Amino acid sequence: MTGDPWDDVRARLADAPRERLGELQEGRRVLGIPRPARIVPRGTAWHLGVLLLTEEAVLATGGIVRSRAEVRRGFAAESQRRRAELSAAAARGGVPEGETVHIDWHPIDLSTLDERSAPLAVRGGETLVRWSAAGGFMPLARYLDERVELLRHPPERA
Repeated sequence: MTGDPWDDVRARLADAPRERLGELQEGRRVLGIPRPARIVPRGTAWHLGVLLLTEEAVLATGGIVRSRAEVRRGFAAESQRRRAELSAAAARGGVPEGETVHIDWHPIDLSTLDERSAPLAVRGGETLVRWSAAGGFMPLARYLDERVELLRHPPERA
């Protein structure tokens, strides 16, 4: 895929909202005392389902966390505890409370799309996107048209 289709998508999204990108940094020890982890800012991107689009790159999504102040409470599951830790890490990193931040994303090398460049692949000369882990592939152009429309005109109460 050349840069032109992505530049077209960026132009169509110029006034659409972007979401924060962050990177989890485990806490360092200061005078032997462990500091809590935080999520540090790494820019913004348009969220297009399984893809994140920045001015320079196409990224595969990872986790999404909503920033919340740290609160002590009991958890029924370890996954809830981890989610709360990540939410607090986002708040410690400067993400305003209630805003979302994407973590664990990774860049996609558009020059070498193959079966391993999930969620994008090229088959029969056509670029495809796998829109969910269990879902099949669909043409990238159609997927991007749908996602751009959803981002620019979200459904009521979305």
